[in-house]
Amino acid sequence: MRETLSIDVIIPNYNGAAYLPVCLASLQRQTRGDARITVVDDASTDGSAAVVAACPGVRWLALPHNLGFAAAANAAIAATDGDVVVLLNNDTEASPGWLAALVGALEADPTVAFAASKLMLFDERDRIHSAGDTYRADGVPGNRGVWQRDTGQYDDQPEVFGPCAGAAAYRRSALAALAEAGRVFDEDLVMYCEDVDLNLRARRQGLRTRFVPEAVVYHRLSATGGGRLASYYCGRNFLLVWAKNMPAPLARRHWWGMLRTQLRLAGEAAWHSREPAARARLAGQLAGLRALPRFIAKRQPLDDAGVSALQGALLDTTGGAS
Repeated sequence: MRETLSIDVIIPNYNGAAYLPVCLASLQRQTRGDARITVVDDASTDGSAAVVAACPGVRWLALPHNLGFAAAANAAIAATDGDVVVLLNNDTEASPGWLAALVGALEADPTVAFAASKLMLFDERDRIHSAGDTYRADGVPGNRGVWQRDTGQYDDQPEVFGPCAGAAAYRRSALAALAEAGRVFDEDLVMYCEDVDLNLRARRQGLRTRFVPEAVVYHRLSATGGGRLASYYCGRNFLLVWAKNMPAPLARRHWWGMLRTQLRLAGEAAWHSREPAARARLAGQLAGLRALPRFIAKRQPLDDAGVSALQGALLDTTGGAS
């Protein structure tokens, strides 16, 4: 018999008042209406609280300081108790059948831990942003199908490396099993790649992610982030996530590829150093080097089965299986 799971939709927010009305209105139009909705706010100063107050039934969870995406998501996960945690960016619009399809994938198959949405560009609605996330052996995360026109090429439900946390469903039981010191997302990452870190931890434990093509969400890319901030934290966190999660046998195999990629990214940033985003990436890479000992200390041993499971999910630098 198919199980029915209780749902908490969590929307992390920082100064997203301009985008929340569209996001929340799309949740009100869902064909499945049994989810509890929480907006967790990182001390916004733009009137976000008033926007949420005008939406009946939406819970407002205010944090005292801007602690970043990871800490905000952790706070909301701890403050809710649904069987399924659904994370949704504030700069999105969910199609009416999104939630039913996304959570339905977990209800239909108890062996699936996470479910990934099909993220489309907000302003080009036939163009893909992510049909599930990928991860390369050199430490570079990616989006399956990114920038492609959607012609039905991803209209199936394969297992993918992991979901983008901008529109993803997670079994709470799986999150509890993966938590580190009681926290689902690594708050030392602050923002960007915290979902990559979680996906790697899940893969190391053999947990599965299903891509759900019917679960469509339209995303305004970097509407409430991006630019120098994204460049800094991606520059920092690509290295740290790899160093924390790549088990020793795979690290020995792929360290040279990781180093070459880091040097290439640094060289490209240096070449464009007049641009603020390029300088931010360089600063992030240097910050990553300084934080490296702290993340190496977080490493956990992994048995042969776990190494094999992770190896099979990695892509090489060309996008093929590593």
